[in-house]
Amino acid sequence: MSTPVQQTQRTGRRVADVLVDAVADLGVHHIFGVDGANIEDLYDALFATDRDVAGIVAKHEFGAATMADGYARTTGALGVVAATSGGGAMNLVAGLAESYTSKVPVLALIGQPSTTLEGTGAFQDSSGKAGTIHAVRLFTEVSRYCARIERPDDLAAHLERAVAAAWSGGPAVLLLPKDIQQATVDDACTFRPPPRRSGQDPVGLTRIRDLLAAARRTGKIVLVAGDQVARDDAREPLRALAAAVDAAVGVTPDAKDVYPADQPGFCGVAGSMGHSELIEAVRRSALCLLIGTRLPATARTGLDSAVAAVPVASLGVEPPFVPAVHATSLDLRQTLAAFADQFSSGSRRPDPVTHTGLTALEVPESPGLGLRGREAVEAIAAMMPAGSAVFADAGNTGAAVVHHLPVSRGGRFVVALGMGGMGYSFGAAIGSAFARRRRTFVIAGDGAFFMHGLEIHTAIEYQLPVTFVVFNNNAHAMCLTREQLFYRGRYSFNRFRPSMLADGVGAMFPSLPSYSARSLDQLFDALEAAATTSGPSFIAVDCDADEIPPFLPFLTHPAIEDSHRDRPASRAQ
Repeated sequence: MSTPVQQTQRTGRRVADVLVDAVADLGVHHIFGVDGANIEDLYDALFATDRDVAGIVAKHEFGAATMADGYARTTGALGVVAATSGGGAMNLVAGLAESYTSKVPVLALIGQPSTTLEGTGAFQDSSGKAGTIHAVRLFTEVSRYCARIERPDDLAAHLERAVAAAWSGGPAVLLLPKDIQQATVDDACTFRPPPRRSGQDPVGLTRIRDLLAAARRTGKIVLVAGDQVARDDAREPLRALAAAVDAAVGVTPDAKDVYPADQPGFCGVAGSMGHSELIEAVRRSALCLLIGTRLPATARTGLDSAVAAVPVASLGVEPPFVPAVHATSLDLRQTLAAFADQFSSGSRRPDPVTHTGLTALEVPESPGLGLRGREAVEAIAAMMPAGSAVFADAGNTGAAVVHHLPVSRGGRFVVALGMGGMGYSFGAAIGSAFARRRRTFVIAGDGAFFMHGLEIHTAIEYQLPVTFVVFNNNAHAMCLTREQLFYRGRYSFNRFRPSMLADGVGAMFPSLPSYSARSLDQLFDALEAAATTSGPSFIAVDCDADEIPPFLPFLTHPAIEDSHRDRPASRAQ
């Protein structure tokens, strides 16, 4: 393993210094990562720089990758993550896979052993030489661009390509041998930030405009908005278009923050955790316009027959998974604003209908101890400051949050459904909190906490305003539910012995306010107490592992349908 170059040997800027300056030039203020021998020169450059960019050390590279992902999702900026070679690099894969699938722009800077040691038994060698792991091939599968920097002079070109690829939607990876990071470059090595992606399909957009005009004359238009609306910061143009064409609006589960629930025409969430109002609105529409979503299975469940029976159009980076007239738009903010301007002229349209309440999915009564998902989520919503960001883990907890939690104007909501990796919300919320410095909520299950919940240590170190709410049902609940429904409850690998999470976390971190909530009153008290602290806090909510979540694939199981057949639907108040 090589040793750091002495300060007296430097005659110019190191590659590591150029990288830090480039990140600052992109307007990025934080690099998330875990230090190590083959990335330490980047941290040395962060210490030496006078630019407004800081190095943040996470507890695990997956956590660092999700911090960069959450930072990017809630700011619209590039997320940057750094890791060392070997196991550190391998730990990034799951986090980058989520960013790849969800098209989140992340730049990963990954240290490697020196080029002089490649293929000769170097510790953590992944050069692909002499039978070692081939890192370029590995990371190419979870990135839009991957390159190993072989010469210092190649840095600027590869960096520009990497950033451009990330802006196209997904991670880009640069593999950085240690001797390359330490090498000096002359002033000719200048990074020129590439422009943000743009572009659209004029012919396709004309077809969509004509379809909107025709549907506006003959019936109701339904807009179903997806996460590209958030990535392109197109929330306001979306609202303007909805008002201009008097549309009903639904959102996909990962885009709950793009159209507030209190806005005119809102008719709920699409898909497996969605609302019947949206299904009925689509079924009766003259046109369903998908905006920034491919309508994957989680957003399509329950809507299949409705979208099959009406005209469907689509705007976004890629065509949807259902038949539709599609027009490519790499910048929905620009596209939706243009459409809103076109349709807002002329006679005044009728005021859109405002739904007074959405029909909640009916779940079976559960006799077990602990709070129900709906009442816990509604308590959190009632105590959440306006403009808060919410990060929810997938699973039974995520289903309750997606279905029952309203998002206020100015708030942010993220659920990682690209890969659905457990524990994503902890790091992602921390990354967002670094950028927004506003109250941020993590809502996750105890299984997710055991996987990656100790990233709360990072929030404590930096005194970030994050409220961690863990629904503790002593189980991997979605797996447990599947065992009960699909395997007749004959066994369980997913039910665990009880854990006193708040007591344990409080003992581990004495400065962290920690609360147990075993009743609704205790949950309200804990949320009220947590709101008085400027830093992080932790709340463990006792829940019932046997409660069926608001998740259509479970609720349409024959055993559940039989128990529901004669019961009236419940409604949100």
